[in-house]
Amino acid sequence: MATSVGLLLLLLLLLRQLGAGTGADTEAVVCAGTACYTAHWGKLSAAEAQNLCLQNGGNLATVKSEEEAQHVQQVLAQLLRREAALTARMGKFWIGLQREKGKCLDPSLPLKGFSWVGGGEDTPYSNWHKELRNSCISKRCVSLLLDLSQPLLPGRLPKWSEGPCGSPGSPGSNIEGFVCKFSFKGMCRPLALGGPGQVTYTTPFQTTSSSLEAVPFASAANVACGEGDKDDSQSHYFLCKEKAPDVFDWGSSGPLCVSPKYGCNFNNGGCHQDCFEGGDGSFLCGCRPGFRLLDDLVTCASRNPCSSSPCRGGATCIPGPHGKNYTCRCPQGYQLDSSQLDCVDVDECQDSPCAQECVNTPGSFRCECWVGYEPGGPGEGACQDVDECALGRSPCAQGCTNTEGSFHCSCEEGYVLAGEDGTQCQDVDECVGPGGPLCDSLCFNTQGSFRCGCLPGWVLAPNGVSCAMGPVSLGPPSGPPDEEYKGEREGSTVPPAATASPTRGPEGTPKSTPTTRRPLLSSDAPITSVPLEVLAPSGSPGLWREPSIHHTTAASGAQEPAGGDSSVATQNDDGTDGQKLLLFYILGTVVGILLLLALALGLLVYRKRRAKREEKKEKPQNAADSYSWVPERAESRAMENQYSPTPGTDC
Repeated sequence: MATSVGLLLLLLLLLRQLGAGTGADTEAVVCAGTACYTAHWGKLSAAEAQNLCLQNGGNLATVKSEEEAQHVQQVLAQLLRREAALTARMGKFWIGLQREKGKCLDPSLPLKGFSWVGGGEDTPYSNWHKELRNSCISKRCVSLLLDLSQPLLPGRLPKWSEGPCGSPGSPGSNIEGFVCKFSFKGMCRPLALGGPGQVTYTTPFQTTSSSLEAVPFASAANVACGEGDKDDSQSHYFLCKEKAPDVFDWGSSGPLCVSPKYGCNFNNGGCHQDCFEGGDGSFLCGCRPGFRLLDDLVTCASRNPCSSSPCRGGATCIPGPHGKNYTCRCPQGYQLDSSQLDCVDVDECQDSPCAQECVNTPGSFRCECWVGYEPGGPGEGACQDVDECALGRSPCAQGCTNTEGSFHCSCEEGYVLAGEDGTQCQDVDECVGPGGPLCDSLCFNTQGSFRCGCLPGWVLAPNGVSCAMGPVSLGPPSGPPDEEYKGEREGSTVPPAATASPTRGPEGTPKSTPTTRRPLLSSDAPITSVPLEVLAPSGSPGLWREPSIHHTTAASGAQEPAGGDSSVATQNDDGTDGQKLLLFYILGTVVGILLLLALALGLLVYRKRRAKREEKKEKPQNAADSYSWVPERAESRAMENQYSPTPGTDC
């Protein structure tokens, strides 16, 4: 450490020999708080300017608050004062606000999607010049826009202007320079001179100045006492060190360059507050009531350590005993951060204070219930289950079963759950299920169930599924079908694949085999038309039997014959012979009709040909034989033909 200090002092000596201490600042620099800002001329791209700042340990300047914007304006004002007769033009100076390629504009944020190169994307302060261009295809950088020929007024802070970031050799439109920022852990007060002299500060970022209001940690100070090149000139060298946590000092005691010739008349003797002269030309520094003199015998500090407001944010400063130290205290729901000067929120949810869901809030928290639960009472009590199946709030179309934190719906037999949320019930069309026929003959779908029926000439068996031969009725029915039968046909009707042919039992009574029920499907199936050959009863010719329909309840399988007829007619032994006789009768009738049609057609052709021959023989031989006369007689005969289906036509 001693070697480093010695080298630094040697460097300062060389700087002094090269002209340091002449009274003129070589750079534009402003230090305040814990940061220093420097302004530089140079037509560079944003990347080149950032590299120059990085070489000295900094970044392009941030402007995160109005106070910081004022510091940047001050350093720019210093830079402009050094240039004489600037032309009236607009100039731009790069700052460290940029937006990367591919990141689009976000109008809802103060920084519009931009971020600081040193970190920070959500700072609240902004000072945009105009609406930003919504572009994501290239990198965009921000600069400060100001009139170079006009003085910078404190109330008119430079506006932000965004544009391309430039490239080497092509910095961009109106780019004149850039502003850097350097952060430090603390600052020393400027050295106080009790007599003529000059102080030159050299900062860690290689900037020299003699007019700093705060000197950054690790800076060197070169003090030249005396007036000009007189023999009584003296030189002093100091280094800003950290004397205690958050306490930075030069390590000097008493005012520098003290001269009995001036006493307290020169710069108040270099004292911070009061200067007291002695009788021999000497003087001492003192402090006002409520303050105490520090170890440098120049600076005064408040006896109340909280007078300088060391605590930040919502922290409250609590002075210690004897006014020598203090502690920061945070309000409930917050705790001190690592610096012990500011407060951060406490995440109370880490201790699981809630029965179910915990939501952390600034300085507090709140409890919430999961979906399907509701608070059991006021305050932060436990959550209780919500009965979704309660009267008036059930979301289910039919059955609803409440569960812990949820519920589930169910449907009655003959229905299935439907809808996107599974709360509705849809009728099942049992007559079109893939598991096979439910009925031996006809099937009629109903809401939640189905009914079986039989073809004309058959009746339902007691099991409500099979069909048996019904009583014989001579001739077709004289009136329309039964009203009940009409109603049955309105539903989905599925006939068997072939005519039901019940088998005979040992005693000659018909019997049928029960069939397997099909799975439940949609009730909107269309009416199925039954082919003629299927609906034809297999009985004796000329016999007509009424259809028999039976209602089958899907839930219990109870059998209820339609029309109240529960008897089963026995099948005659000559049933098969009657069916054959009916078939022969139909075929004979068709053959007879065809023979009559053929005979009539032949007679018609014969008479037409005969009429033409007679007409040809009776024509007289005269000069008009070469003309063709219209055979009116033939047409009149054709019109009078008794075998013509329509008078006036031949066929």
